[in-house]
Amino acid sequence: MPQAVTHFLIPVILLELFRHFFVKNKKSFPIHYVFIGGLAGLIPDFDIALYYILSFFGFTYQEVHRTFLHTLFIPLIFVILSFPVEKIKIKKLGEYHLKLKNIFLVIAFGVLIHLILDATISGFIMPFYPFFLFPVGLNLVNLFPLQWQNSIIPTLDAILLIIWIIHIELKHKISDFF
Repeated sequence: MPQAVTHFLIPVILLELFRHFFVKNKKSFPIHYVFIGGLAGLIPDFDIALYYILSFFGFTYQEVHRTFLHTLFIPLIFVILSFPVEKIKIKKLGEYHLKLKNIFLVIAFGVLIHLILDATISGFIMPFYPFFLFPVGLNLVNLFPLQWQNSIIPTLDAILLIIWIIHIELKHKISDFF
């Protein structure tokens, strides 16, 4: 399963690319949305924290992880929530030019990217759990030689992190903050 760095950085990178190439007025899509999308990429793995609690009641990791929070219903809920809040204005969000509707849509995007990563890179998800228990996944890690399979995901994390730090340095000069 992809680790936290990958689940955070892939939505961040995709949202940053969207912002860079498709958003003409950067104030209409502030960098805060990119950060929120990255954090949202971690939401489905909150079920791991739930496992730690439920394990005291006899639940196994497999019974908890990649179940409820790894379904298409989670991003769908955030998309649905985005419609009624379109007209709601929150003063503090307005300070940063954020809209609640866009926050919910970016969260849905981050969660959806997490599901796609889990279903393609390693293992499977059950997108309509608990209604349909059919697994969906490519498990691309299994295409690598057996001796590499345990190191592919941490290597992916490291490569993404290094590329992202270089990008941040070139674009935003993070070294100025140190």
